[in-house]
Amino acid sequence: MYLQTQHFPQMTYTQDIKEQTVTKSLKLLSNGFKNEFATFVFADERTIDLFSQLASEFVDANIPVVDEDNQVELAMLLLESLDIIAR
Repeated sequence: MYLQTQHFPQMTYTQDIKEQTVTKSLKLLSNGFKNEFATFVFADERTIDLFSQLASEFVDANIPVVDEDNQVELAMLLLESLDIIAR
């Protein structure tokens, strides 16, 4: 019984170190690819479609512009002001 009690904390310690190593490795990979990922996301047509829809919804809900053409133009101007930045 004494050997099992001594062995269990060692396994937990070893497992903790392994998990920390994996976490650090994943963070390094994430940092190394974050700019590429941001470019990939921003270049995807689905992102532009989603952002366009959200910009239109935002203008409609928050900015009292009566003319529909002006609403669309304002939404596009807001969309153009966005940048995806990896930090």
